[in-house]
Amino acid sequence: MSYLEVAVSPVPTENRERYVEVAEAAAAVFKKHGALSITENWGDDVPEGKQTDYHRAVAKKDGETIVISTILWPSKEVRDAAWPKVMEDPAMGAHDGLFDMSRMIFGGFVPIVSVS
Repeated sequence: MSYLEVAVSPVPTENRERYVEVAEAAAAVFKKHGALSITENWGDDVPEGKQTDYHRAVAKKDGETIVISTILWPSKEVRDAAWPKVMEDPAMGAHDGLFDMSRMIFGGFVPIVSVS
């Protein structure tokens, strides 16, 4: 069964072009280690809520944009085996200083409905 990883990150808006470059390089690494697909989604219409929202979830600051990233894996087992290899790959160091990773939220999910 497939497995989906999702991350939500606050990225300085001025770093958009660099973020795309780094994300494309990282996507190649994830694909090399078994990921089926990767998406990077730049916030366009992300409203502030009354009780909770993406802004508060990542402590978004002025001048930042919310980015949602997804990685679809063939299974959780493939994901679990891939991550140590991904983190050892030299191409993954290029993200240093691109955004505050301490404010990123992420998790893994088992798809229960999928319609194409």
